[in-house]
Amino acid sequence: MANSRWIGIVCLVITAVGWGLNWPFVKVLLRELPPMSARGLAGVVSAVILVVVARARGERFGMPLRVVPRLLFAAFTNVFVWMGFATVAMQWVTVSEGALLAFTMPIWATLLSWPLLGVRPTLRDVVALGLGFAGIVTLFGGEGFALGPDKLAGVALVLAAAILFAFGTVANAKPIPVPPVALVAWQVGLGCLAMLVYGLVVEKPDFAAVTPPVWGAMVYMTLVPMGLCYLTWFETLRRMPAATASTGMLLVPVVGVVAAALIIGEPLGLRVVLAMVLTLSGVTLALQRG
Repeated sequence: MANSRWIGIVCLVITAVGWGLNWPFVKVLLRELPPMSARGLAGVVSAVILVVVARARGERFGMPLRVVPRLLFAAFTNVFVWMGFATVAMQWVTVSEGALLAFTMPIWATLLSWPLLGVRPTLRDVVALGLGFAGIVTLFGGEGFALGPDKLAGVALVLAAAILFAFGTVANAKPIPVPPVALVAWQVGLGCLAMLVYGLVVEKPDFAAVTPPVWGAMVYMTLVPMGLCYLTWFETLRRMPAATASTGMLLVPVVGVVAAALIIGEPLGLRVVLAMVLTLSGVTLALQRG
């Protein structure tokens, strides 16, 4: 049992570090590729890899027709909105801003549980919301809230990604009867195919002009955060309580912010650290509901 828990902890760390490093790598990608094209291409290739893995595990892909609308809804909120909106926003916000705003998702899920599921917020939930907003105020208050149109668009897109992902999580709480890796392959494949089609038609990326370092970032995003990390995440959930694993995922924005400072030179000052502490404290409380 102890050995199984340690394997779960190792898988959790691999997942958090892999997903966290993806934030600055997205910034690298956006230097030469438009957002939806980059994310869509990586996701479609990742989905193919996940299909192969699911087949090797003996997982089935079939599902009753009645759950197809729920699958499409999940692909929209969990992939197209969550990954797509956040990637577009990274053109205008820093990694610290994007990561912290995105990871307010559990707080929004707690709030949405009231109108959607009838679960009234507790004092803990109110404190969580207050801490989350305090973190956001701290993060953007250093600029005197004098945000230009591009920055406002980026903030709005990341918040929309977090809120719609939370809405999808609460509204689609009943599990879809498909094995885990196959289900992720369906969602990533459908959501990222839509992104790629949009990118090819609207953004018209010039893949021939992409330099080797940016292709390297693309390979990383395809194989690690959208491939390996999903597998280690499921292994984590198999060996650890879901609440513990979810709280452990708060390492993701921490890794992302620190990695952005080291890899692409984004500032990491006291204001960012304080905003991170406040926001993630609120998210921790939200994850401990019940």
